[in-house]
Amino acid sequence: MIIESIAKVVTMENLDAILNTLLAVRPEHRHLRIPEDPAGKRTLMRSLMNVLPPYPFGAEFLERQNEELARQREEKGIIDLESLQPSLRDPRLRLWKGDITRLRADAIVNAANSQLLGCFVPMHGCIDNVIHSAAGVQLRAECDRIMREQGEEEAVGRAKITPGYNLPAAHVLHTVGPRITGARVTPEEEQVLASCYRSCLQLAEEHRLRSLAFCCISTGEFRFPNALAAKIAVDAVDTHFVQHGQTSLETVVFVVYKELDEDLYKGLLE
Repeated sequence: MIIESIAKVVTMENLDAILNTLLAVRPEHRHLRIPEDPAGKRTLMRSLMNVLPPYPFGAEFLERQNEELARQREEKGIIDLESLQPSLRDPRLRLWKGDITRLRADAIVNAANSQLLGCFVPMHGCIDNVIHSAAGVQLRAECDRIMREQGEEEAVGRAKITPGYNLPAAHVLHTVGPRITGARVTPEEEQVLASCYRSCLQLAEEHRLRSLAFCCISTGEFRFPNALAAKIAVDAVDTHFVQHGQTSLETVVFVVYKELDEDLYKGLLE
């Protein structure tokens, strides 16, 4: 009991130190009051991380942030891919419904925007926000470095690789999917989504990754129909395995969050 109390005090002190640093970065945030409870502190921490542009934080802050994110990672629980049921159709394929940031994989896929810097809406529920929040401020800084070197926005259908930082996954593959604005999906938009999957798979081969977890790229706010998106995803992976007899990939996971997508992928994989 005493040890637990000490650990709780240390955690609160660490969160306060993190928040004081984040609040000091931007003058417009310095008036904000730090909550008393741990949940409130964590909400404010994530919100501030979401809205801050890339910033050169020092080693002390990064150490404190990494410690806190490691604690959150352990509280959520890490999922090893070996614990997931292989597909009856192809044992290299797996389906999992849950938070992609819990997976211990060589890489997870992020459905990014064209700026590649993550979501700047505090506490937003999109996959981009969730991944950046769990990885830490280093991920936004690395994406910023990549974009400044590139000198232009990321084109749809391509992919970039970064470290995973505080994620259980070693890497993150960032890809920009098509945003559907018309009444129906065009053949060109179908090809762009397929290109997202192909680009990620090619990056995985180039970096000799053994496991890769895909999110449902372009569904949700990008309005790509779920059933068609699932078919394109599975077809892209099937084609990749056929064309790459010496593939480094041993496991590909389709990660879903909604029951609708779970049912769609079950139908395709079983």
